[in-house]
Amino acid sequence: MLFTGRLTANAEVNAVKGDKQVINFTVAINQKWKNKAGEKKEKTAFVDCAYWRNSGIAEYLTKGAVVEISGWMEAQGYQSKKDGIKARLICTCDTIKLFSLVAKTEAKAEQKETAPYTTGAGADDDDLPF
Repeated sequence: MLFTGRLTANAEVNAVKGDKQVINFTVAINQKWKNKAGEKKEKTAFVDCAYWRNSGIAEYLTKGAVVEISGWMEAQGYQSKKDGIKARLICTCDTIKLFSLVAKTEAKAEQKETAPYTTGAGADDDDLPF
């Protein structure tokens, strides 16, 4: 299954079975169309995702980022205290492609404008760009 959407929140890294880690996040997939009367309609599906391969990507999986996900889908039933039995879609991801880094890009741009680095005499090693 291949789909594209936006992250609804920052990804979470969770430790599982010793030294293994899994990244969990939710992707919102929007569908837009016009009905016979010409009215615009929109529907959103939410897919819970689990990525087991590289936990380093988690810092880039931030709220609002656009991602393309390839993986295996399954429906999982669960018991809701309020509404009874429900189901949710879960994707075990094979690949993740990032199309936008909303939060990281904006944060880095602000940092460069407000705190330029200094080189030369008296500069700290932390301020050097390399």
